[in-house]
Amino acid sequence: MRPVRFVALGDSLTEGVGDPMGDGWRGWAALLAGGLVGDAEATGESVEFTNLAVSGAQTRDVLERQLPEALALRPDLVSVVIGVNDTLRCTFDIHAVAARLDTVYSALTEQGAVLLTACLPDPGAMLGLPGALARPLARRQRAVNSVVHALSERHGAVHLHASEGAWLTDRAMWSADRLHPGERGHRQLALRFHALLAQAGLAAGAAPSPEPEFPAPTKSASLWWLATAGTGWVARRCTDLLPQLLALAMDEMRHRARGTSARLDLRASAAVSAALAALSVAERQPDAA
Repeated sequence: MRPVRFVALGDSLTEGVGDPMGDGWRGWAALLAGGLVGDAEATGESVEFTNLAVSGAQTRDVLERQLPEALALRPDLVSVVIGVNDTLRCTFDIHAVAARLDTVYSALTEQGAVLLTACLPDPGAMLGLPGALARPLARRQRAVNSVVHALSERHGAVHLHASEGAWLTDRAMWSADRLHPGERGHRQLALRFHALLAQAGLAAGAAPSPEPEFPAPTKSASLWWLATAGTGWVARRCTDLLPQLLALAMDEMRHRARGTSARLDLRASAAVSAALAALSVAERQPDAA
């Protein structure tokens, strides 16, 4: 019997950052893989799991680098969880994000794979940034989530609403950097994905345990991570994002002072609608021809 092939695409969240295992990371996707099939000895089923996710990846990286590898593996189940890093770049363009995701989703589902997607919390809120800095990031993440919602429905994906729920404010779920889940948080994601797959008859194995296998990092270990790897992560993002983020914050404050903040939300909503409408037009054009 051929193994069930599960391939994971995405960024550091899917790579497993925050859930250390040996010299690397494990993460929610690896935890989920263990619950896709029943007892191997009794059923003869097994899972072949490949994690293509890379820390720092954006939708462009998934489209250009990870997608070709995933298609070559011919997965039965494939997860595409991406978008936060796009919101953290000065090159953010919701039209480009939508077009890339639509291409990725189409290529995978047309090959017959079951697609897993998720909407994600906004990084500004998770980092506890001041309002003028957090609101532009939140607006961008809402735009990405709206696109993911719409395209997930269009392509028949199994979609997880991970941008909401009590787990977001439970510090026990999160690692020291406040952007990546800790082991408990990764287990929560795996559990929620497993529940959706089981409901659809696509997961026959036992659900991952919600309880951590390893003790949480000590406070001193967390502080050390923030002072070393964490500082590097922030520095790399700030070099690219900070100038634009400050400009966005100034625009935010000007609109608040004038009482016209609603225009920013309307502008973002209009951009999402235009991006999705452009995809629909592009899909109709070959038929019209």
